[in-house]
Amino acid sequence: MSARMLRLQVDGRDVEVVDGSSVAAAVAQVATHFRRSRSGQPRAPLCGMGVCAECRVRIDRVGQLRACITPARDGMQVWTDG
Repeated sequence: MSARMLRLQVDGRDVEVVDGSSVAAAVAQVATHFRRSRSGQPRAPLCGMGVCAECRVRIDRVGQLRACITPARDGMQVWTDG
């Protein structure tokens, strides 16, 4: 039995992830970092449980969502600030 795949876009690029994956898993397929700090340093998920907020992205035009604790959904559009 094969796993159900979800299709979404990350920064305009098509990505597929297994149903049950986080948005962070989808972003990690196409980006090395998710955003930049105020000083311009690249940032990516650190804690993996939503505490550090280093994985913030925009999802379907809503900003500052934590990718590591947000489940991926079919058809969603994700934008990094990297």
